[in-house]
Amino acid sequence: MASAALTTLKSYSDCCRDFLQTKGISQVGFRSGAFSRLSLRRRNHKGYLIATQHPTVICARQSKSATVTWKSWDNMVLKNESPVLVEFYASWCGPCQMVHRVIDEIAVEYRGKLECFVLNTDSDIAAAEEYDVRAVPVVLLFKNGKKHDCIAGTMPKEFYITAIDRLLAS
Repeated sequence: MASAALTTLKSYSDCCRDFLQTKGISQVGFRSGAFSRLSLRRRNHKGYLIATQHPTVICARQSKSATVTWKSWDNMVLKNESPVLVEFYASWCGPCQMVHRVIDEIAVEYRGKLECFVLNTDSDIAAAEEYDVRAVPVVLLFKNGKKHDCIAGTMPKEFYITAIDRLLAS
């Protein structure tokens, strides 16, 4: 059973590699949170997984939120005249990617009223320790340099909007 699964997996990777090379693509994979994916048929008449003739490539999208680091924290977050939303995330965190999409939508909807930033806790551990972020994703809301709200975990978009509206009204 294990050897059959290994053979199928090898056939799948060989098939994808060969197909991509004929299209002039040398590598498909993960890179800095962005990914590419091939559209695959289930199996051919011999039982091997095969790629379709027209692969679907999903490309990286630009974030609507600016990246903040611990070095730029004071100027971008604490001294900012606008209310600020900061998403603490990790590159390996699946739920963080879902929250990141929601924060990108919020950044567009609240442009001019709210500044949205993201902070990678893998590279800026000091910021996470300073604000007692023990798990990701965490969204912090600031106004006049002071933390007003903390949202931990993956929540629906309406939850974030309610917290933002409370912040803007205060």
